[in-house]
Amino acid sequence: MIVVAAILAALAALVHVYIFVLETLRWEAPATRRVFGTTAETAAITRSLAANQGVYNLLLAIVTAVGVVLVLVADPTSGERAAGDALLVAGLGSMTVAAAYLIATDRSKARAATVQGIFPVLGLVALAIATLAG
Repeated sequence: MIVVAAILAALAALVHVYIFVLETLRWEAPATRRVFGTTAETAAITRSLAANQGVYNLLLAIVTAVGVVLVLVADPTSGERAAGDALLVAGLGSMTVAAAYLIATDRSKARAATVQGIFPVLGLVALAIATLAG
């Protein structure tokens, strides 16, 4: 089950790298503006805010990716494996909370929250099952 958790976590990390690209590198592009429902004027004004948010998404992806590597290569009884589990909980948990906050504060963003949150939630569930199974 740890492999399933790692795959789901890796997918979550990839989604967050994609969000980083949109928010940091492509924020003012017409396709990105359509995704986020912004105008050219709003995108220009909010560029630095979006880029800052994009960096947070990249950092969550990095934390999660390092956790994936550790849980897959470390001895299950080692401290490295425990560190990998902790990084997965931190990364996936933060992604989950961000998605929950998005949907709680703006129901029109339910699709975005689902895209952002489905892999982290499923990854946390799989990690919990793997941990309980020993």
